[in-house]
Amino acid sequence: MAERGVDEEKRATLKRFAALGAATPFVGLRNDGEASQSDARDAIVGYLSATPGAHFSKVRDDLKLGTGETQHHLRRLLDSGVVEARRDGDYRRFYPADQFSEFEQAALGYLRRPTARGMVIELLRDPDATGGDLAAALDVSRATVSNYAGDLERAGLLSRENGYAVVEPETIITLLVRYADSFGSDADAFARDVAGLIRFDP
Repeated sequence: MAERGVDEEKRATLKRFAALGAATPFVGLRNDGEASQSDARDAIVGYLSATPGAHFSKVRDDLKLGTGETQHHLRRLLDSGVVEARRDGDYRRFYPADQFSEFEQAALGYLRRPTARGMVIELLRDPDATGGDLAAALDVSRATVSNYAGDLERAGLLSRENGYAVVEPETIITLLVRYADSFGSDADAFARDVAGLIRFDP
């Protein structure tokens, strides 16, 4: 009985994201005659359209797929040019193909890390925030802030020439607002505050 519940939950999850995937311009995956396989791949495409920059484990767990199943479908999507991947430290992150610049891909990857995202949001709220301010706001050590600041700087997302400054803040704000639902509650709160100040044209 428990197994049936898990299967039904998995089917419902795949169906929900497959509908999203089928509505994207990237799908043309139903010519293999395997409806369930196409549904799984459509679900991954739909999921990545709503959660760009997700890493392998997040795709697998959120869609309730097996490890081998996820590997198989992502490989098919990568080989067909529907999805692209970017190495981000220990993670390999996935994006809908040809949708994001290298800067945007790097930004989305770091925005999926709670501490890095928190630092960026705090700096967008208060461009004069110091390392100590960030550490206090996020309840982390100064060393943690310094380490993440170095990572963000190497990724081209943060300048440390004169304090801390977010690079291309308008782009970062747009990504935070557009994908707020796929980040944490901090992004939701930030999006509510600034959504009226920018306009996004997809």
